[in-house]
Amino acid sequence: MNSSDRMSTEQIARLALAIAATAEVLGQTITTDAAEMMADDLADYPADAIGASLKACRRELTGKLTLAAILQRIQAADGRPGKDEAWSIAMAAADESETVVMTAEILQAMTAAQPILDLGDKVGARMAFLSAYERLVTIARAEAIPAAWSVSLGFDPVRRVTAIESAVRMQLITQQAGAKYLSDLRIAPITNDGMAIAGLLTGKVVQPTPKLREKLAEVRSIVTAAKARQDREKLKKAQADRVDTYLRKRQTRAAIAALQKEIPHV
Repeated sequence: MNSSDRMSTEQIARLALAIAATAEVLGQTITTDAAEMMADDLADYPADAIGASLKACRRELTGKLTLAAILQRIQAADGRPGKDEAWSIAMAAADESETVVMTAEILQAMTAAQPILDLGDKVGARMAFLSAYERLVTIARAEAIPAAWSVSLGFDPVRRVTAIESAVRMQLITQQAGAKYLSDLRIAPITNDGMAIAGLLTGKVVQPTPKLREKLAEVRSIVTAAKARQDREKLKKAQADRVDTYLRKRQTRAAIAALQKEIPHV
């Protein structure tokens, strides 16, 4: 999530008050510092997702309000499949005739499991996939990254249309993206290069043309460079966050104090 998507100081202060009010509804008294810390930890998530989670907590919890309880409900609503469903999607994608809509985490986890699957060890491949998938989803949720769905195209045109239209109905991809896929599929034949690209997902080796091979090498180079740049940016951000935390907490406390004067009974 971009830093620009993070809540403002005033929004964090209001969230802290909402957390304190939710705790009070549950018969719990929470300190200002605790509410502030919870709000700051939640500030990277969408406001509507947090609001829905707090509402669910008020309806469902019988014990104390905790950060884990709030996060659990936010993350459960992010649209990512459970691990078993994710494995089923990955297996479907291995069938070259099937068009499958999958998340980035499924694709990455399948990359980790594919070498084991190629050896014929489906049980070992499943274990590797589930381990990688759970780790990737945990990281994505911790960083408040929304689920990103993409289409893995199969060769069967009827199944393509069915899968893409279903994905649009389920709002996994936008209507515009679905229309573009369907338009492209109806007019574009599968080339040898298309089969080579599909082979990156299915594991079936199809030799690409020299031009495509050069393009794939360029893409790999760009991806490698982007990852290195992302790692550097994460390190810089972590260092900046440590420096910024104290000042942000002071601002939030001041905002909470001002709001409490406006709403003395909250």
